[in-house]
Amino acid sequence: MKANINYRNVMKCALTESAETERKGEIVLNTLKAGFSRVDITPMTGIPIRGYYKKRFAEGVLDPLEADVLAVGCGEDPVVLISVDNCGFETETMTWIRKRIGEKCGIPEENIFLSCTHTHTGPYIHKPDMAPKKPGKQQDHHEADAGHPLVAEYTEFAAGRLEDAAVYAIQDMKEARAGLGSGSAPNVAFIRRYVMKNGEIRTNPGVGNPEIDHPCGEVDERVHVLRFDRKDADTIVLVNFGNHPDVVGGSLISADWPGFLRRRVEQALPGTRCIFFNGAQGDVNHVNVFPRGGDLNDMFLDFDDVSRGYGHARHIGNVVTGAVLQAYDKVEYRDTEKTGSRVITVRVPSNRPRPEDMPEARRIAELHAEGRDDEIPYTGMMLTTAVAEAERMILLENGPDWFEMPLSVVRIGDIALIGLPGEPFTGIGRELKKNKNWAAVLPCCLTNGGEGYFPMMDAYEEGGYESRGSRFKAGVAEYLIREGNGLLDRVAEE
Repeated sequence: MKANINYRNVMKCALTESAETERKGEIVLNTLKAGFSRVDITPMTGIPIRGYYKKRFAEGVLDPLEADVLAVGCGEDPVVLISVDNCGFETETMTWIRKRIGEKCGIPEENIFLSCTHTHTGPYIHKPDMAPKKPGKQQDHHEADAGHPLVAEYTEFAAGRLEDAAVYAIQDMKEARAGLGSGSAPNVAFIRRYVMKNGEIRTNPGVGNPEIDHPCGEVDERVHVLRFDRKDADTIVLVNFGNHPDVVGGSLISADWPGFLRRRVEQALPGTRCIFFNGAQGDVNHVNVFPRGGDLNDMFLDFDDVSRGYGHARHIGNVVTGAVLQAYDKVEYRDTEKTGSRVITVRVPSNRPRPEDMPEARRIAELHAEGRDDEIPYTGMMLTTAVAEAERMILLENGPDWFEMPLSVVRIGDIALIGLPGEPFTGIGRELKKNKNWAAVLPCCLTNGGEGYFPMMDAYEEGGYESRGSRFKAGVAEYLIREGNGLLDRVAEE
């Protein structure tokens, strides 16, 4: 029997001499407590792997999958921030797990900030009794794989491990001070949407493609670092940076570059524990389409015209670790006397298809489901784009007209983490970071929900994989920016 543990009476923060820090000639009193835990959530072989429009099943393990937890608090109820090595799972499943964690820990569900790193070499997590997204016999590839018997077994295992990890992190809470800094990770993240010389917009158009003209936007190379120095305990480092962890490929389980990042930081800084939250990465990945010198070392050309490789994941982990080291010793310590969490529900219109487009959508989806991709007149990423668009149309043919999703903010003093329930374009992250009520805003993708891409308005006009496959109508990014800034403003005033 699982014991319900209520920490409300043991979470009182105190002003103590040991929590005092001298900074700029003044004494700063910190009321913060912070705790950390890590659990292994590596799945069994044979389980479906999520992340592509092709079937993959786990054949082995390159490195373990983990769930890391940071618990922070200055009052009765701690806020629990969880980072899971997974590609992402739907809001209904996340809500079910967050409720379980809240009940186990005796804290409000709102205080659970559950986020996925977005590794493309991890398994499905899917609430066992979830209804299919649409009626009828034709399931999309996600629904079919999510129904695999090993997925139900793994989901229960992972949910239980996340409950345990949250308890462990709360039990580990000790007096702390929080510091904020930032570094830069150059030449490891690239806008993956390009204008071709003929005016067409393509996602991942291929390494060295001579028809590429220029990228659709600018990457954000900032790496944000929160450092929690604790009394008589390891330092905790929270890292926030936006880039797709789709570097490894294949059918071997791996945490991708975020796993290398965590290990490298902890190796470089003994007595430190590292937790990572991915940022606004919906239109950003690791592919340098114009490589030079040794840029393609340890890489191979994969099925979708993307260069991948385990060694390159190590490289990205090393570079982002370098950014952490740039900031680590020079963080600015903050007065931290207030923590909290707020979750609101936003309502987004769906990207429903035109009736005249449905026959071709059904044809493409049926050919793909039957393994007859060679009869679809596309290859590489263009094939993936056509299949994604077809499945989106079939999914939304009969509605719904709207989707409801959670938007979340965690405050740690004058620092905010904003959780977006899908994959936001980097433009969303840039706009949210401008909020003037906070010393820093850290956007976190796939948090408390995993509902697909949030492209900017111009991406719908241009085309490309993300917008053609998105379940949301044009304007979703701008709406999330408005709602996100509104929520940040309200939390800042509390």
